[in-house]
Amino acid sequence: MAARTTVAHRILEFNEDLAGTTLEVPPGFAVINPFGGPQKERVREVTTAFYGKYYGDDRPRRLVLGSSPARRGTAVTGVPFEDAKLLESETGVDVDGYAVSRPSAGFLHDVIRRYGGRDKFYADFVMSFVCPLGLVRTKPEGKEVNCNYYENKKLLELLHSFLVDTLERQLAFGTDTSVCYCIGSGENFRFLTKVNEGQRFFQSIVPLEHPRFITQYNRGREEEYAQKYLSAFRGQDE
Repeated sequence: MAARTTVAHRILEFNEDLAGTTLEVPPGFAVINPFGGPQKERVREVTTAFYGKYYGDDRPRRLVLGSSPARRGTAVTGVPFEDAKLLESETGVDVDGYAVSRPSAGFLHDVIRRYGGRDKFYADFVMSFVCPLGLVRTKPEGKEVNCNYYENKKLLELLHSFLVDTLERQLAFGTDTSVCYCIGSGENFRFLTKVNEGQRFFQSIVPLEHPRFITQYNRGREEEYAQKYLSAFRGQDE
């Protein structure tokens, strides 16, 4: 009988599989793969330390899924929604100079703090993405900007089988599939809902507004949205 593995082991194994992934995308788009890119050794060091600290057990957790990693955030560090400076203090790995702090991470980590802290939150949840690799598009003037998998019809068509496959593989983390939390209440929620109708990965999906939408356009309602997040996350415990 095979030995039982930890959630950390399964996530890191998933990341290693992603390291060798190549994806076809339309002209003007590109993929950022932190697990197979030029900083893969640093990413491996950071992710091994992070997941080893919070996921060194075999307890089931619920998935919190964003759309895809930001090019200067998770697409560089390899840890979803983590602020670079927090990662540095948590793991002891120097990440200065190759990642930046983001308002989205600040909002989420305030929610995490209020939920009960990082140990409690990461004991209950795994944060990840519908598309676990970063995507960028080049604007006419040559500037690269973040891109979501659903922004272009041809892009989504080319990525569709990869997205469904990686969603299924993330269930192998030991996921509690009773509910999934979707960060992004628009297109990301619509796509995930449509896939779930066919695949039945989750019993239910709860949409949550994206932290970028909250911090950039609804700063005066941050408390309202934070309470919505907390109520959703605590729903299974009440």
